Amino acid sequence: MQKRRLGTQGLETSALGLGCMGMSEFYGTADEAEAVATIQRALELGVNFLDTADIYGPFTNERLVGRAIKGRRDEVVLATKFGNVRNEQGERLGIRGDREYVLAACDASLERVGTDHIDVYYQHRVDTDTPIEETVGAMAELVEQGKVRYLGLSEAGAETIRRAHAVHPISALQTEYSLWSRDVEDAILTAIRELGIGLVAYSPLGRGFLSGRFHTVDDLEEGDFRRHNPRFQGENFQKNLELVERVEEVAAARNCTAAQVALAWVLAQGEDIVPIPGTTRVKNLEENVAALEVVLTADDLRDLEAVFPKGAAAGDRYPDMSSVNR
Repeated sequence: MQKRRLGTQGLETSALGLGCMGMSEFYGTADEAEAVATIQRALELGVNFLDTADIYGPFTNERLVGRAIKGRRDEVVLATKFGNVRNEQGERLGIRGDREYVLAACDASLERVGTDHIDVYYQHRVDTDTPIEETVGAMAELVEQGKVRYLGLSEAGAETIRRAHAVHPISALQTEYSLWSRDVEDAILTAIRELGIGLVAYSPLGRGFLSGRFHTVDDLEEGDFRRHNPRFQGENFQKNLELVERVEEVAAARNCTAAQVALAWVLAQGEDIVPIPGTTRVKNLEENVAALEVVLTADDLRDLEAVFPKGAAAGDRYPDMSSVNR
């Protein structure tokens, strides 16, 4: 398995990670046994970077990951997140980044996963009511206590990242990045590269859309949250489908899948970028890992730029964009 470094503090992960969110919520019905098998197969293939969060489930995803890695904790670079507050019933209670909450959330995550430390601890969303200096200061306390090894932010804006990094080194920024989500390239990517921070790209397959799996919105289960995503609705869906069909043409010429081309494109954007495609099935995991064998030429990258230029996707990436890039 290829390795990549994130940040300058010593964090090293597999070149491809595994997003575990959909194993518990959001993407319709999931099979827990298959999910555990997927995580364990990932470890067998050398994919050691596992991404979860307390909000997923809520709380159940961290427990699932903990069960899957039991007895294999030393093989895993474990990432989890705090900040999006939900209760046991799943009700959303806002965003918190105050010191008291940060410390309590970490202890709760450690208990759910069944470990004594978190490798990468992210603030999931920026709490605009709490200075980022207070939030990162609390996260730094966790590093001092040995409960956390490296710090990360998720969906933070360039100025917030700079302020956070001044308090304690940030190793990774997690944000959505793919052929159809490239807003990070405007200012954020420049900022993190200036500061020596790595990029963890979530939804590198456009929440599955770029894989070519979906042909109508009815391909999604009734409870799938993507039904409410602007890019999966109405005319946006059809326009985005036409873009994916062009990616499939590029993939066919290279004898691989559209998903593999989409992942290879993200991987080609820099050695400081680690995509974490999510899946709930072993078969899809193996297809994603095979993307590491797909090397896009300069001509391929130009073709993809022509097919899928920045800003080509129709619709916002969330119904409410107010909490991202803050």
